[in-house]
Amino acid sequence: MGIHAECCDEQCIHKNLVDKVLAEQPDEDALYDLAELFKVFGDSTRVRILIALFEAELCVCDISEALGMTQSAVSHQLQILRTSKLVKSRREGKQVYYSLADDHVVTIMAQGLDHILE
Repeated sequence: MGIHAECCDEQCIHKNLVDKVLAEQPDEDALYDLAELFKVFGDSTRVRILIALFEAELCVCDISEALGMTQSAVSHQLQILRTSKLVKSRREGKQVYYSLADDHVVTIMAQGLDHILE
């Protein structure tokens, strides 16, 4: 016996609301891209990296140490995060520093944390 969402007791379509939803719906490409973005957040290692970068700009060595992972494993996850435009990097001498890509990513992380901690 599974848990089901409650349903309406009678069929009643609110056409004005349905029309509004359909008019505001992004196109299929945008919806696909959004789903792909959320898939990136589906990996706890990547989320741990993002949370670390939420606190400070860090080099790969720092992230590896903070997360108890090899630099190779961290680098692999950072590449996925870069491809998804969630982090950016800058080189300073022999070090490569990573940070959250922009204020949108900061907002996503902050709101996600607020949501789960409330």
